[in-house]
Amino acid sequence: MLALAWLLPVNVKSLNTALLREAGRETQSVAGFGRELLELDKPGPAALVLETARKVGDPGAGPLGTIYEDFARKHREMMPWGGWDIALEPLLGSRSAAASADSQPVLTFMATQQARENLRRYLGVSRLPGVQTVLQTAELGSTQRFVPANRPGGQPLEAVILLTAYLWQTEHLSSGLQREVRALAETAVRTGQMGELEDFYLDVLTLGRRLNWVQLSELLRTTGSLGTVGQFAHLARVAPEHLPVIYTAALMTKSADRVAHYLITFGQPGVEHLQLALASGEGAVEQLVQRQAPVSHAAGPEFEFGAGFVLRHPELALVAKYAAFLGGVFLLLRAVDTRLFFSVESALRGAFPRMGSGVIAVVLTFIFFVFSEPFLLKAAPVSDYKIKLTIPVIGALAAPAAPASTTPATMDITTILTIVIFAAIQLGMYFICVMKISDIARQSIPSALKLRLMENEENLFDGGLYLGIAGTATALVLQVLHVIDANLLAAYSSNLFGIVCVALVKIRHVRPYKRQLIIESQTAAVTA
Repeated sequence: MLALAWLLPVNVKSLNTALLREAGRETQSVAGFGRELLELDKPGPAALVLETARKVGDPGAGPLGTIYEDFARKHREMMPWGGWDIALEPLLGSRSAAASADSQPVLTFMATQQARENLRRYLGVSRLPGVQTVLQTAELGSTQRFVPANRPGGQPLEAVILLTAYLWQTEHLSSGLQREVRALAETAVRTGQMGELEDFYLDVLTLGRRLNWVQLSELLRTTGSLGTVGQFAHLARVAPEHLPVIYTAALMTKSADRVAHYLITFGQPGVEHLQLALASGEGAVEQLVQRQAPVSHAAGPEFEFGAGFVLRHPELALVAKYAAFLGGVFLLLRAVDTRLFFSVESALRGAFPRMGSGVIAVVLTFIFFVFSEPFLLKAAPVSDYKIKLTIPVIGALAAPAAPASTTPATMDITTILTIVIFAAIQLGMYFICVMKISDIARQSIPSALKLRLMENEENLFDGGLYLGIAGTATALVLQVLHVIDANLLAAYSSNLFGIVCVALVKIRHVRPYKRQLIIESQTAAVTA
C-alpha cells in the first residue's frame, strides 16, 4: 500500500511529469502540427512552430525544417504574408515584385501611404456595422498614447485602426473579441473619448510589429477577449524570445486565453513547464493549460504507474493515494506494536489502545501529504510576467531588459534529505522511549517503585523536544554558512517532528502507564 501511494503520480496543486507524458502519448507532436500547417498553406505559423520544435527537442524538427525550406523555395510570393488570403488583394499594390521574400510584420505593409489608401477605399464600402464603427474612431482627437489619426504624425494609429477593421471584415476576429471591440468602439464614438479602445489599439500595434498577416490572424481567431490580446502583447514585449513557444501552445490548444493566463500566473517557470508539455505532445499541453497548475519534478525516479488512471479519475486517484498511505502506515505500526511491544500491551491490559496506531497513522499521513505536495506550503513566487502599467512611446516598443530569474518552487534534494534525517532521528528517539517503558514494565518490583522510575525518566521522555530544538538550530546555522540551501521548512521540521514524538510518547505511552501504576500502588496500599 505504501508503494502504491509513492508511485501514484497525482498531486493536489501540481502536475507530475509522468502525467504529462501519459497525456501526450499518441497525440500530435509539435512537428506534426507544423507539417499540418504547411499542408494548409500557412508557412507563417509553421515557421514559429518549427522554431518551437527545435527548442523543445522534437525528433521531427529536422524533417519539418526540410519540408519548410522546400515550401519556401516553391512559394516565395506567399512568405512575406505568412500564407495566402484572397482578402490581401487590396494590399498588393504596396509591394513591388522585387521585394524581399522573407516574412514581414503586417504593419510594414499597412504603414505605407498606398496601402492605407487602398484599405480606406476597400473598407469604406463595407456593409458591416462593426467595421464602420471602428473606422469612425479614426476621427477622434482625444488620445493619450497615440497621435490622433487625423493629424500629422497619426499614421501609426490610422494603420492600426485600418488593420483592426480589415481583420473584422475578413472574419479573422473571434466572436467574443468582435463583441468587446464593437462595444468599446461604439462607446468611444458616442462619448468622443478613445478610452480603453486605445489600449487595444496599442496591443494590436505591438503584435502587428512582430507577426506577419497569417500569424496575427490565426492568433486572433483563438483569442476570446480583449484581456487576452493585452496579455499576449505584454508577453511579446517582456519575453520576445519565448514568443514562438507561447504562440505554438495557443494554436495547438485553440485557446490563447488559457495559455496567456497560465504564463501571466507562473512567469518564467511557466514557460519551462509549457516547453515540457510541448515536448510530450498536444495532449500534454491541453492537460497543462486546462489544470492551470505548475509541473513538479520528482526528487527520485519518475514512475509511469497509474498515470492513465490518474488522467481519467484525478479526484479518485488523489483519495486512493493518501488512503493507501494511511492504511499502509497503520498496518505497519500495528505490526511493530504486535512484534515488539506485545508483551507490554498484554501486561498493561489495554493501556495501549489500538486506536493509537490510527492516530499516529493520521499524523504521519498529514506530514506525508505536506511534504509530497511541493507547492502546498511554499508561497508561489511573484510572476515576472505580471502586467504593469506602462505608457510606451510609439516607435520605441523594444522589449525591456530580461527579468531576474526566479527560484524554482520545488524542494531540492538537500532539503528533502534534511527532513528525512530529522524524521529518522525522532523515530529512533520514539523507539528508545518505548523500549525504556517496556524495560520498566518487565521488572519484578512494586508498582510504586516503577512509578518513581518512570518519573526519573522524564528527561528521556522529553528528549524529542531537545533534539528538535538542536536540529532546528543546526539547520539554521548550516543555512547561514551556505552548507545547505536556505529553507525554513527544512529547519523547523525538526521542531515539528520533536513535538509529535514527545506528544506520542507521553499521551500514548507514559500517561496511560502512570495511571495504571498509580491505581495499582494505591490499591496495594489500601490492601496492606
